[in-house]
Amino acid sequence: MSSRVMVRMAPALKGRRSPLTLTQAAVKRLKELRENSSTEDKNKTLKIGIQGKGCSGNAYTLSWVEAPKKFDEKVTQDGVTVLIDSKALLTLIGTEMDWFEGKLASQFVFNNPNIKGACGCGESFLV
Repeated sequence: MSSRVMVRMAPALKGRRSPLTLTQAAVKRLKELRENSSTEDKNKTLKIGIQGKGCSGNAYTLSWVEAPKKFDEKVTQDGVTVLIDSKALLTLIGTEMDWFEGKLASQFVFNNPNIKGACGCGESFLV
């Protein structure tokens, strides 16, 4: 008794978009931070997360980590790598990370299309 096996080529997989994009200003600032860090910190990667706090309920967190956790998303753009905490991934999809330098403050700014509201000071947001 013989059996036949039919083989079909799978359709080409489409490249998926990155959940987070970095502006050129953000890329430049992250490279500067990497260059100015101590030798032991050069191996660390910036990780973006979300923490429940503030008057609107959520706030972004930035921390340097030595290794990604199991389900963290890795985003690499223009020679810079950042990690996204797995719990924050759905909230950050489509977000643009920018670097802003003003007279009173310099900070990373997140332009997130998923935000439904934010507090007056801009530190926390609602999804």
